[in-house]
Amino acid sequence: MSKRPIEPAPFNIGVRVVDIGDVRVARGRTRFNRETCKHNRMVYDQQERRIWCEDCENDVDVFDAYVRLVECHDSAWKKITRTWKDAKEAADFQLRSRAAKAMDKIWRGRRMVPNCPHCGEGLLPEDILNNQSVSSAELTRRKRARANS
Repeated sequence: MSKRPIEPAPFNIGVRVVDIGDVRVARGRTRFNRETCKHNRMVYDQQERRIWCEDCENDVDVFDAYVRLVECHDSAWKKITRTWKDAKEAADFQLRSRAAKAMDKIWRGRRMVPNCPHCGEGLLPEDILNNQSVSSAELTRRKRARANS
């Protein structure tokens, strides 16, 4: 391995700084310690059938490279899943908001009221405000599915 001269980095003010990586290379070692390198820049050489790191210039174990690849794939998949869930929550919230806006628009007209989809009776704002009883959305969906089948 050829030795390069150590060149201090020029700065406008203050002391000149020497890159520790250059010192390590000048002494015949790699730029990074093998223990500290996380092998973020792996190179796959198909002709030599080897995997090596561009940062530390060492061969990477096949299992370690596979684990790194799986971790990257897993984190990308988790990000996709998280983004999908966030989009679904936003769509569900928007559905409720649109339904509430539609009912509010009808009630603001003062001449018409929305009808209950089950009994057909008109719903006044007082009916909703005075009725504080609630039921589970999941149970209601199951009950409607059983009634429709």
